[in-house]
Amino acid sequence: MTPPEERLPVEVVEYTDPLCPWAWGSEPVFRRLRAGLAGRVRWRRVYCLLFDHDDDPAPDPAAETAWYARYVAEIGAHTGAPRAARLSRVAASSWPASLVARAAERQGAEVADRVLRRLRETVFVLGEPADTPGLALAAVRGVPGLDPARLGADAAGDAVREEVRADRAEARRPVPEVRSVPAAGSPHPGAAKETDDGGYRYALPTVLVHGPRGRRAVPGWRPLTAYTAALDAVCPGLRPAPETLSPAEALERRRSLTEPERALLAPGAWPPAGAVRVDTAGGPLWLHPEEAATHPATRPRHP
Repeated sequence: MTPPEERLPVEVVEYTDPLCPWAWGSEPVFRRLRAGLAGRVRWRRVYCLLFDHDDDPAPDPAAETAWYARYVAEIGAHTGAPRAARLSRVAASSWPASLVARAAERQGAEVADRVLRRLRETVFVLGEPADTPGLALAAVRGVPGLDPARLGADAAGDAVREEVRADRAEARRPVPEVRSVPAAGSPHPGAAKETDDGGYRYALPTVLVHGPRGRRAVPGWRPLTAYTAALDAVCPGLRPAPETLSPAEALERRRSLTEPERALLAPGAWPPAGAVRVDTAGGPLWLHPEEAATHPATRPRHP
């Protein structure tokens, strides 16, 4: 029997990486879309391996880290997303986090969303990218509903590795319309990036929307209206449902919220009772108290 989601008329494909700063800054809009379209579209993530195994090591890691920290700060100035006060290093590889994120999908969409969120927060809240299998698994410890033993086994297995390898290949076959993209007022328009072998890969994030009336690409950092226009173009009348949660309900459902997210997803008196504030160089991250109990940002840090 065909799963119900396979029969839905619209597919949204999100090209992303757990350690990408532009993808992190796009979380408010993507969370809004996923919630507002739940049950009405198929949403598929493709992990693009921003930091790949075959990347050459930096000749001066400290200088590279300082440069990348400035780069993340510049992006945060546009997106308003939190950033760590100190970045320990540039991620050595996106493979561990991507394998864990893909493996988590075997435990359901809600668990997968929370696992990916924790992986993003390792670099942009803690400054310690989850770039080894041990760090990636430790970052998601305590996620509600997660079976950690199964996650570890799946992330280390051949099946998940093949899926992420297929993601990497798909990300390096961008559709023609993203090869050249007008700026259109965005600091990150999202034109496809040239790779070392002379090919291209999607800039992150990029979203493709497929529907009864064709395909639309939304590359780079874009406002919510760009995605709703793409949805309407491929399936006229399709709109995200409005947000109806109170601030307390929004924090309980999403477990962690940045300032841009809470403005979009939880308007109203803030903070709700019990919310735990984690300060960063780019503004606070707000945690539900149950999330704070297991979140790496609230664990003791050892020198």
